[in-house]
Amino acid sequence: MYEPIRTKSVHSTVAGTPSDFPHRSREEELDIQLSGHLAALLAVTDELRALAPSTDLDAAGERLAGQVARLRGGRPPVRATGSGRTADAPSLHRRAHALAGRALVVAASRADTAAAILAAERMDAHGAALAGPRSLSAAG
Repeated sequence: MYEPIRTKSVHSTVAGTPSDFPHRSREEELDIQLSGHLAALLAVTDELRALAPSTDLDAAGERLAGQVARLRGGRPPVRATGSGRTADAPSLHRRAHALAGRALVVAASRADTAAAILAAERMDAHGAALAGPRSLSAAG
């Protein structure tokens, strides 16, 4: 009634059986994810710098580039010189805030304190930029 299996399974069913394809460890996967999120955040930061240059964005860009290079084994990331698109600052800040949040989650999972602190600082900076100038009113 049933036909026997004639081909080798594509799944490794026996513990300790070497496979034909390479595997990455959890730490390597998290490094790749974290460097990707930080590189994307760096690209948005560079777009913001092109739109409205500031020393805060310059310093953040350098710190992000340093973290990406560290995670990629010393290879520096490609830096954007401006995309040529006309993006508005609030949408770039929203995108940067979301990317920094993703980086923070991965950095926390990876227990990478330096990257987590940097991501949290960037979240705060972009959140503050989205909130805009606040006026203080006296409680009366």
